[in-house]
Amino acid sequence: MQTTEKIEPKLVKLKTCLTQINDLEAAASLLYWDQATYMPPGGATARGRQLATLQEVSHSKFTDPAMGRLLEDLTPLETTLPYKSDEASLIRVTRRKYDKAVRVPAEFMARLSRHRTESYEAWAKARPTNNFALVRPYLEKTLDLSQELASFFPNSDHIADPLIDFADYGMKVSFLRSLFDNLRQQLMPIVEAIVEQSPPEDSCLRQYYPETKQLDFTLKVMRQLGYDFQRGRQDKTHHPFMINFSTDDVRITTRVYENRLDQALFSSIHEMGHGLYEQGINPKLEGTPLACGTSSGIHESQSRLWENIVGRSRGFWKYFYPQLQTFFPNQLGNVSLDTFYQAINKVERSLIRTDADELTYNLHVMIRFDLELQMLEGKLAVRDLPDAWNERYRSDLGIVPTNDTEGVLQDVHWYTNQIGGMFQCYTLGNLMSAQFFEAALWERPEISTQIEQGEFTTLHNWLKDSIYQHGGKYTAAELMKNVTGSVLRIEPFIRYIHRKYEQLYSL
Repeated sequence: MQTTEKIEPKLVKLKTCLTQINDLEAAASLLYWDQATYMPPGGATARGRQLATLQEVSHSKFTDPAMGRLLEDLTPLETTLPYKSDEASLIRVTRRKYDKAVRVPAEFMARLSRHRTESYEAWAKARPTNNFALVRPYLEKTLDLSQELASFFPNSDHIADPLIDFADYGMKVSFLRSLFDNLRQQLMPIVEAIVEQSPPEDSCLRQYYPETKQLDFTLKVMRQLGYDFQRGRQDKTHHPFMINFSTDDVRITTRVYENRLDQALFSSIHEMGHGLYEQGINPKLEGTPLACGTSSGIHESQSRLWENIVGRSRGFWKYFYPQLQTFFPNQLGNVSLDTFYQAINKVERSLIRTDADELTYNLHVMIRFDLELQMLEGKLAVRDLPDAWNERYRSDLGIVPTNDTEGVLQDVHWYTNQIGGMFQCYTLGNLMSAQFFEAALWERPEISTQIEQGEFTTLHNWLKDSIYQHGGKYTAAELMKNVTGSVLRIEPFIRYIHRKYEQLYSL
């Protein structure tokens, strides 16, 4: 067995190599952020080449056989250290990522990266012009590439399993189908009971709200919630996202509609939730695969916790609504808190996922999840996707898109990534957010009262201590058990929505 004196330098070498790879990935992320915010349209071709080059170099460096030998040499150190130590976690997580990455050729990753850039640019043109035909050939190629990516993992139970595993380690189609079916059965009775009622008045949200004032108020809210603008910023884009280049450079984006107050506000709080997670990671993990959220579902749980459980709560607006009224006295001066609270929590049959209420939101996710499985299985051709999309909205939500912009073109995911493995995280995040918040209240019951007083430090610190600081050290399943004492369950989410919406709608 190798001595500790011989192993320690190899751990230093591993960290050095991983930091170099992380720097390449950060450079690629910066190029993507620029593409989605400020890049002139003419730069798309060169940007695709640049991103593909960085992707190929970083992937080749990570999958170099020398990396595998280094990880093998470090096995004795991993087994002698506590499981939760930074060093053992780094070796363990890096090996898991390495074992998956070596199955995928660097040439393929470059090809996929180049196509993602081309596809995103086509989508950015097709979406506002309602032109699915423009992006269809790109989406067909995306499907081919997604199936090719899955083929590198031939022993999977379902073609989508390895794609899901990239984002939500340990999750499989069989588990998610069962989880979603159970959730649908629990949701549908309360959804149907509510949509049969006369909807609450929400015209207060649909007046003219100048963009500058919307953004000013949004920035004020995010500062108070704890987002550090010395280590982050907010910009506009087509489809809001969070991106990080280090724990000290975590950026978010939003979009603003001057005839819709809640769009920029809640999309900003949502992305800020992602940002708080990244800003709260232990700086000691910087430059390694541990300096990131542990899974897409866990990450989404934090954005949904801040956006919905906190940001759409009555206590939150008991504090912030008088301030919002001072920003928009003509629009909201005569609108009561109760009216505003009901408006931002209105439950209705809707077309746009990102605008959907907490109850119907998961139905939007399930539609996308089912459709992408059908495409991957070869049961649904891309050319038939718009019709299949519209039919699912008719059968599941009782509403049909009038065009593809509010239908199959609304989400960026299939046009800037692969098909499969992306959408399940949103429903997982909703369920996890309720379970985490229940645990937070159990330990710190004063959080509810503090929210009404505009004090968010206790909740923020609890999340940092329980979740954020660990980065990617633990799997989602391990983190759920460590923080809540239980595996993922739907009951906390069901309790949350019944408690909130039965009161809102007098059920």
